[in-house]
Amino acid sequence: MKAAHRIETLPPYLFAEIDRKVAEQKAKGVDVISLGVGDPDLPTPPHIVAALQEAAADPATHRYPSYFGLPEFRAEVAAWYKRRFDVSLDPASEVLPLLGSKEGLAHIPFAFVDPGDSTLVPEPGYPVYQIATHLAEGTGVPFALTPENDFLPDWDGVTVPPRTKLLWLNYPCNPTAAVATLDDLSRAVSFARAHDLLLVYDNAYSELTFDGFVAPSILQVPGARDCAIEFHSLSKTYNMTGWRIGWVCGSPVAIEALGRVKTNIDSGIFNAIQRAGIAALTGPQDHVAQMCTVYARRRDMVVATFNDAGWKLEPPRGSIYVWLPVPAGTDSASFATLLLEKAGVVVPPGRGYGVAGEGYIRISLSIADERLEEGLERIRGVL
Repeated sequence: MKAAHRIETLPPYLFAEIDRKVAEQKAKGVDVISLGVGDPDLPTPPHIVAALQEAAADPATHRYPSYFGLPEFRAEVAAWYKRRFDVSLDPASEVLPLLGSKEGLAHIPFAFVDPGDSTLVPEPGYPVYQIATHLAEGTGVPFALTPENDFLPDWDGVTVPPRTKLLWLNYPCNPTAAVATLDDLSRAVSFARAHDLLLVYDNAYSELTFDGFVAPSILQVPGARDCAIEFHSLSKTYNMTGWRIGWVCGSPVAIEALGRVKTNIDSGIFNAIQRAGIAALTGPQDHVAQMCTVYARRRDMVVATFNDAGWKLEPPRGSIYVWLPVPAGTDSASFATLLLEKAGVVVPPGRGYGVAGEGYIRISLSIADERLEEGLERIRGVL
């Protein structure tokens, strides 16, 4: 039995490889501290859990949900966008619930990319952008995000091949932790409009920002709704990564096309989880500021550790990551291997985020303070 070419040529997913390496070290008796996957260690707020428990006990939630989500959930997403970004959305045509934003990101190329088409993929970037393009039998054409430009696109240097359909962007950025202002997003929208591209904006980390920075929405840019969609999620903002609920909003043409893909692939989100999502969006929000305080404290711990060892890191203003260069004379894979074998600490090598990620590693802040402190102490011993 032979798998399809698209599968045989698919690289191993970065975080699945990290899980495998952790398992190998644990099998040897190593007390591994993982600073790899960005999976919040803080609990889901209790009122959201209570809403799920109540909804799950209601037999009305046990049948197939709507392909397009509960109207009440779509309405609350739109209301949240109005409160947070002053963006007005039509819940019926401009909001589509998802089984987490990753699911929607992985499926959007199937709605717009034919075999032989291209997409513009930022590097370093979330691996799903490139992988999703590949699965749709398109070609992901990378454009580099460099420290010289604060890991923002240099649009004058981005070449658009013929038959390019999508432009992927993500700020606050995974993995670089870079942030983008509304002016930065305006330039991205102008570029997309000039080249007739669908701008796919991944805004999953918008609420995780520090030092007074407030992340914008791409939909705040005038005219963006004609060419852009924005993916969002309850995962990071409400510590609900395992719940698998998010949404995409924006261009009604793109929303309708993705909806047609999804009706043929999945059967919607468990209605009890959507009711819990409503509780998340409408309930107390004080935990968000508290969570950002925790992540900022951990960020400062990481930055101080490496700066004490000779790095010159500026504290990032968004996401739950610190992106930092490896020592001169080494590469990202060998430095990550050194930390695993000598310190029992797992970090993803930057090369896993594309060629332009070489020379860096990413450290996740989603680990309890005491374990992070222990991991950083071990790292100090090998730097």
